[in-house]
Amino acid sequence: MQRIIFATGNAGKIREIKMILENLKVNGEAAEVISMKEAGILVEVEEDGKSFVENAVIKAKAVAKEAQGAIVMADDSGLEIDYLNKEPGIYSARYMGENTSYHVKNKKLIERLLGVPEEKRSARFVCAIACVLPDGRVLTEEAAVEGRIGHEERGENGFGYDPIFMIPAYGKSTAELSEAEKNEISHRGRALRAMRVQLENLSEVRDEKTDGIRGSFYENTDCQ
Repeated sequence: MQRIIFATGNAGKIREIKMILENLKVNGEAAEVISMKEAGILVEVEEDGKSFVENAVIKAKAVAKEAQGAIVMADDSGLEIDYLNKEPGIYSARYMGENTSYHVKNKKLIERLLGVPEEKRSARFVCAIACVLPDGRVLTEEAAVEGRIGHEERGENGFGYDPIFMIPAYGKSTAELSEAEKNEISHRGRALRAMRVQLENLSEVRDEKTDGIRGSFYENTDCQ
């Protein structure tokens, strides 16, 4: 069985990832997705990249050094709010401090948008996935889902900024969607499914500039 170590300690995130990558096969072998904790890997990574993709690659490469031949995947994701010049962006997890609860973060973002009309509350969740193969090749995917920032927290599902991110086509926040609904439309779901395709169709083709295989996927939902 091919082991895939995903560089996260977030229980909600790893649950989503395992669902989306269920029954994945790599080079004809069934793949088992486990977290860093399950793999017994503890590394501190300085995410000093300038983009979601750069940070995902930094994390994946750092964990790959300890992975003993396993495939390593990592993601970097965040919320971009247009009215706030795309804040919090790549600093989403560190916004107001890493140990600050998302309830407090969400409340602060709602306050910063107080009085801002609906049409100017546009935002998106962005996710970059990086995958380091045992031979050193690096694969990447990036995806986004468009929406708007709500006026209050709604829903008990999901995690992070989900309660304030509204999907107008559904009339719900991502925290009000079922797991299946969220995985179908989410930034992470889209990026992971695109990465799944790459893993299921591995080849020897290399990108000379990056010494890896790169891809991207960006789709707007009908949110107008």
